[in-house]
Amino acid sequence: MSAEATVEGLARELSSYLDTTRINQVRRAYYYAEQAHEGQMRKSGDRYITHPLAVAHILADLRLDHQSLMAAMLHDVIEDTGIPKDALAEQFGDDVAELVDGVSKLTQIEFRSRAEAQAENFQKMTLAMARDIRVILVKLADRLHNMRTLGPMPYEKRQRIATETLDIYAPIANRLGMHSICTELEDLGFTSLYPMRSRYISKAVDKLRGSHREIIEDIRGKLQEKLEERGLPGRILGREKHLNSIYNKMKFKQKSFHEIMDVYAFRIITDTEDDCYRILGAVHSLYKPLPGRFKDYIAMPKANGYQSIHTTLFGMHVNIEIQIRTEEMEHIANNGIAAHWMYKNEPSSVTSANQARVDRWVKGLMEMRERADDSMEFIEHVKVDLFPDEIYVFTPKGRIMELPSGATPVDFAYAIHTDIGNATVACRINRNLGSLSQPLQSGQTVEIITAPGARPNPAWLSFVVTGKARSSIRHVLKSQKRAESLELGRTLLKKSLKGFGAKLSEISDAQKQAVVNHNQVNSFDDLISDIGLGNRMAYLVARQLASGSEVAEAIEAPRDIEGGNHSPVTIRGTEGLLVRFASCCKPIPGDPVVGVMDSGKGMVIHSDTCSRLPEDDEGRARLTHLKWAKDITDEFSVELRVELERQRGVIAEMANAVAMADGNIERINVEEQNARFGVVSLVVHVNGRRHLARVMRRIRNIRAITHISRVRH
Repeated sequence: MSAEATVEGLARELSSYLDTTRINQVRRAYYYAEQAHEGQMRKSGDRYITHPLAVAHILADLRLDHQSLMAAMLHDVIEDTGIPKDALAEQFGDDVAELVDGVSKLTQIEFRSRAEAQAENFQKMTLAMARDIRVILVKLADRLHNMRTLGPMPYEKRQRIATETLDIYAPIANRLGMHSICTELEDLGFTSLYPMRSRYISKAVDKLRGSHREIIEDIRGKLQEKLEERGLPGRILGREKHLNSIYNKMKFKQKSFHEIMDVYAFRIITDTEDDCYRILGAVHSLYKPLPGRFKDYIAMPKANGYQSIHTTLFGMHVNIEIQIRTEEMEHIANNGIAAHWMYKNEPSSVTSANQARVDRWVKGLMEMRERADDSMEFIEHVKVDLFPDEIYVFTPKGRIMELPSGATPVDFAYAIHTDIGNATVACRINRNLGSLSQPLQSGQTVEIITAPGARPNPAWLSFVVTGKARSSIRHVLKSQKRAESLELGRTLLKKSLKGFGAKLSEISDAQKQAVVNHNQVNSFDDLISDIGLGNRMAYLVARQLASGSEVAEAIEAPRDIEGGNHSPVTIRGTEGLLVRFASCCKPIPGDPVVGVMDSGKGMVIHSDTCSRLPEDDEGRARLTHLKWAKDITDEFSVELRVELERQRGVIAEMANAVAMADGNIERINVEEQNARFGVVSLVVHVNGRRHLARVMRRIRNIRAITHISRVRH
């Protein structure tokens, strides 16, 4: 068959939905590409032009617009033939040139096995998708044809392309709702990677199908009979199980081959949404439905626009899975976002909702891309969003939100808006106060309670599951850490400069720059931030700044810098991420305290009598003397050791005494006891030494208490 005949074959296919002018534009793109690729061959020995033509055929099956088809014809022209983008723009218009350029850029992306390179490229792909989603559709069709013709490639290249297909392209096709392309990519990728396993499963499936043919026909006949009896329109299709999904179920769900294959699957396609629910009633009257296996994706579509009713029945001693959907839902289930173009002239609520979903997803990807510090972090977030297993929850106003399974109220808050997520302090689930970390269940109504000035808690990172929540929390924590390290660093540097009789405001910019250059950092702020993080010593930087010579690096600090002659640094107890209280000595307001810098993590505050503090002069010289602010209202935990005579109700009496002194008990532990005496460890929350004295006095007044002391490890 000549190439002309093939392009004419394509033209005939296109005439079912495109007008002659547009078909001629596609034809023109074909001849242009044919000329550009003249003399080039594929590994299989075919002329190169057969590939762009096959890609265009795949897109024609999806009924894509003429510009996508032209881009399919031309998608390798820029890369393989050296024809520049503006030459294409002149010939075929800017839109087509942009599409071709986008696809070329994606084609140049080599998803090497190095995760770093792969992550970089995933970002480029996101950008291309955000500009025009059709770029990824052409790329998926290009990848599908390459997978179909992978045979002649060398083994290593086959493995690389197949892995990349399963890791990147199939999930994207799934996320865009393009089920038929997704499953074909998965099966081709699986067959390439595991030829033996694929052959084995394929043979087993054929064998089983042969022996089950009678049962399948029997069930189909009964379903058909039931529909006719009730006068319901519907065609019944048997559903094939795909090799890759059988393999994954065996591998990840630990199911045997027979367990998976003993389910008989049918799809009933009807005319209207109304008919779907009528057919559901009809099949439930024929066979008993299995409890908990009914899902209504018509009322609550999946995130990628998929709609259908799923039910599992028990009949003729086997499980029967049934999907019920309309023709339009069937088209959308198979072609996803691509279905949007088919219905462009007669848009329906389903396709526009579908389009809105994809737009929202791509927009979310762009937001995450901007927030992530590096591409590895970005791809980690995106992978979460590419493999969703959704739950559906409601806002208090009844709006449905789709979230991946395992999502928590914090994920829900970020899904509504980043600012709401950042300000979250509590939540109500079905009107009752709930925990922010508990996984949500489908059908719950979730209300988020926010507070002005609230900030994300680093602990949230241990339980959130959505990429958006994770990247937003990390972003806020990074900027918060930066702001805090600058503030702490500046305070410590000013204090050290005082020891040299200098002031930060009086040091020249040239001198600051010289010290920056000497320490090999990007800016003076970075230097201050390093001091706050504990990566550099304040007095060394102060010495460099004050001496006028950036190289002066005396390790011994001037005796009076840290000796306490100058005003100590004030702490409030609410400094945030970079000021922590030592768990060994648990200092509280009123205790004499010193600060120890911990590399990369900021300052740890110890009681000045703590046994963990350095003993030598050099170590002591590096400590920062601190004083407490006057108006601290925060609570601090203190451990008390209480010795007592054993009596009934003594623990309750102790708890009552702490409450009477406005203290809060964190935990009570009976450490040791015999018939008459016991030792109890008591952790209480107080807001300073005076408060602690009040609590201890109350406890001491209990008759059974023989001794009480504060524990410092």
